[in-house]
Amino acid sequence: MMTRGWLGPGLVVAWSLIGCGGSGPATNSKPMVVATTGIVGDIVAHVAGSYVQIESLMGAGVDPHLYKASESDVRRLSEARIVFYNGLHLEGKMGDILVKMARTKPVVALAEAIPESERREPPEFHGQYDPHVWFDVSLFSTGIDVVASELSTLLPAHAEEFRSNALAYRTELAKLDSWVKASIASIPAGNRVLVTAHDAFGYFGRRYAIEVIGIQGISTVTEAGLGDVQRVVDLVVNRKIPAIFIESSVPRRSIEAVRAACRERGHDVAIGGELYSDSLGARGAPAGTYAGMVRANVVTIVSALGGRLEP
Repeated sequence: MMTRGWLGPGLVVAWSLIGCGGSGPATNSKPMVVATTGIVGDIVAHVAGSYVQIESLMGAGVDPHLYKASESDVRRLSEARIVFYNGLHLEGKMGDILVKMARTKPVVALAEAIPESERREPPEFHGQYDPHVWFDVSLFSTGIDVVASELSTLLPAHAEEFRSNALAYRTELAKLDSWVKASIASIPAGNRVLVTAHDAFGYFGRRYAIEVIGIQGISTVTEAGLGDVQRVVDLVVNRKIPAIFIESSVPRRSIEAVRAACRERGHDVAIGGELYSDSLGARGAPAGTYAGMVRANVVTIVSALGGRLEP
């Protein structure tokens, strides 16, 4: 039996597909599947093809750490046949709602497919894991087979197609993973430092061998203090880092404060561009898919830090 979802400290729940009460039919007669974030929703879409109606609750630029479900979100969750979410406390303010939904339907955390030995547990986050698993493309690909398995249980007549879609998507992401690794490796060693507003890129740094410095911690719930800003200013000035980065879902004031303080100390650090951290770009834009978001981030980082993009 598969274990689905970890929704709070010490609470592990084994879900059942039996008795999906409260799930109404989707308006276009396809079963509705709801994802919390656009990143999770995009992975589901690649595996599901055209056989389900997929709804993602959080759009471009939305911070999932702070997100609270609206009345319409609760309605969509109630109508869903399956709910996919990231887990590891990324959607912390939705925990109670997800627990309630899991009483009547599968509620599946993709990050739970990742072995605990491969999850980051930063010292300042003792006892909890870093939820930003999607920044390691190879690691996040673990969730693809979980999606295929759940959809196959929901729609067994299409199980073979789900497995085929999953294999094709894993192959695509394996190529993306290799491209990211080669592109980041092209950055001069002294410049291979990624400074961002919050510590979302730890998995990225570990996988692709780039040092990551966040002004805030893993969650954006707690704001950065003057000490956090000063710590980063000292590092940027002393190591002559050429660029620092804002994030699409986090206010830019802390990065701007670092830049201003660096200038006062004689180091004119650049804003290297905007990175997509906790959400995809706008629907239909190049960064509006998971793979597109990863590519957009790498282009921004490599260009600002003096590397070259692999073809």
